[in-house]
Amino acid sequence: MIDQQVSLRGGAARLPVRPRTGRFLVLAAVFVCAACGLVYELELVALASYLIGDSVTQASVVLSTMVFAMGIGSLLAKRLRCHAAVGFGLIEAALALIGGSSALVLYASFAWLGESRYAVVGFSLAIGVLIGAEIPLLMTLIQRVDRQDAGGAVADLFAADYVGALVGGLAFPFLLLPMLGQLTGALLTGAVNAVAGGALVLWVFRRDLTPRSRRLLFLVNFSVIAVLATATFLVDDFERAARRAVYGDQVRVAVQTGVQEVVLTGTDRDSLGLYLDGRLRVSARDAYRYHEALVHPAMDGPRARVLVLGGGDGLAAREVLRYADVRSVTVVEIDPAVTRLARTDPALSQLNGHAYRDPRLTTVGADAFTWLRADHHRYDVVISDLPDPGITASTKLYSAEFYGLVAEALAPRGRLVVHAGPPAVRPRTFWTVEASVRAGGLATRPYRIPARPSGHPSGSTASPDRLASGGRSADGWGFLLAAAEAVGEPGLGAGVPVPRSLGEAELREGARAADRLRLPGQAPSTLVHPRYPEEA
Repeated sequence: MIDQQVSLRGGAARLPVRPRTGRFLVLAAVFVCAACGLVYELELVALASYLIGDSVTQASVVLSTMVFAMGIGSLLAKRLRCHAAVGFGLIEAALALIGGSSALVLYASFAWLGESRYAVVGFSLAIGVLIGAEIPLLMTLIQRVDRQDAGGAVADLFAADYVGALVGGLAFPFLLLPMLGQLTGALLTGAVNAVAGGALVLWVFRRDLTPRSRRLLFLVNFSVIAVLATATFLVDDFERAARRAVYGDQVRVAVQTGVQEVVLTGTDRDSLGLYLDGRLRVSARDAYRYHEALVHPAMDGPRARVLVLGGGDGLAAREVLRYADVRSVTVVEIDPAVTRLARTDPALSQLNGHAYRDPRLTTVGADAFTWLRADHHRYDVVISDLPDPGITASTKLYSAEFYGLVAEALAPRGRLVVHAGPPAVRPRTFWTVEASVRAGGLATRPYRIPARPSGHPSGSTASPDRLASGGRSADGWGFLLAAAEAVGEPGLGAGVPVPRSLGEAELREGARAADRLRLPGQAPSTLVHPRYPEEA
């Protein structure tokens, strides 16, 4: 916020309340409008990160654009100070409409046009200009209510503004987002904004308005609230239609958890898709190939105790549980909703081989980094089946500090395997992860396998980047096999060096070993018995 020096224009306002009460009502309006303004900012950042990815870049673009626009709005507001009451009422109505509908428009532009970057910048500019115009007009209004010096007015207004921003900033993640979701939360915020701005002008400053201005402000605010209320009533239908446009026609589950949005598509195990925050995490067409390549190389050696970090879908655990000599598997998943789906959804539980029914498997609902700090057990194998390293929110789970914790959790001759992203498409990311693993005190052996193109859901217009399955592209999957001892020496597996580019033959041999050891009733490995005719 920029300090504003405002001179008095006109005489004292003719108020229906005492000056002290009028001053309190103006400050209350400042509080509410500041809270709403910050909710709009956070909603733009959150939605841009969800739709486009790279939360650091999106936060930088949104916040820097809005701060710039607020300066422009402050300058433009100088022209309205002679008509501060009418100007403030119209600005708040516009802000309520634009801010409240921003989430709907952004999601619609992404779902049906496949692009939302320009809409994000446009809303950031528009909302920033309107927020920037508030303070100069409010300072004019409060000085007309209570003829205090400009310095005192600035202090009071900014105090109410900052406290309102605090409340709005806390309400968004802890109240609006988990209880209402992004779309309904933004619409409700816009309605509150319109009511607060309209009530202040039409009641406290109504005697300063001409009959024509009162009618105009009443009509504008009523129209804005009616539009937002109608959109709130129709938001569920809109979300269903938008999800069909993004994910295809077979969306079965769509829920906003306290951690992420979880979407499950497909009617059976052969068409199933699991999306976390819009990114394809599990596809039935390639889930077997990916998880077998992730798990089997690390299982060559001692494997009584296995730790799976992430992997709440149960697919990595399915491969681990093929080995009869595995005594315990611990799955650490931050989102209980994912493990609950993996346990109860018929298609997903069939795809993971009903891994959660196995008494050897234990689940822990916790952040992997925090949990490793507190856990003092040792594991023969640690499988890192975490979100793509290119996603900003998962950065700490690919840090040297994190791999240092993993190294401490490894038993003698223990192994770690990490999904590190596609090495050809994002080589910098892949080799940065490799360097981080080495910095954590582990020797590494990179390997990759080709993958079938995942494709997009039927009818989807979404961008390829967003629907890419956690780094699983047509380029293939890149992995890192690591151990506390030098790779290829007796400490890793049975002393057989792992090839730098692990090929199909080596993967099939590992899968055959798992087949020989699998428990009765389990399906054979698809690397040995392909599911798809074109892979036979």
